[in-house]
Amino acid sequence: MLGIVPSTLRYWEQEFPECSPRRSASNQRYYTPENIECIRIIHYLLKVKGLRMEAAKEQLRTNRENISRNMEIIGILTRTRAELQEMLSALKKRR
Repeated sequence: MLGIVPSTLRYWEQEFPECSPRRSASNQRYYTPENIECIRIIHYLLKVKGLRMEAAKEQLRTNRENISRNMEIIGILTRTRAELQEMLSALKKRR
């Protein structure tokens, strides 16, 4: 769903216990929408912004709401840019 390899996901679950999924009696993981959002935030902080683990933990602890808002805005801007590039490409083809 998020393109994160299982070993990385398991490591993040250890480092960020607040994002750990619920487990069944057979030890199967069940991710809630909140877990998935938390993992998306961690991915953004570590892979997109390039923060170190401790800095990401601090950001998640103190600034989670703003991070979510920023991620949403970046997503909207990225989609808008892609749409504009498609329009520009279509206009160039018409010439």
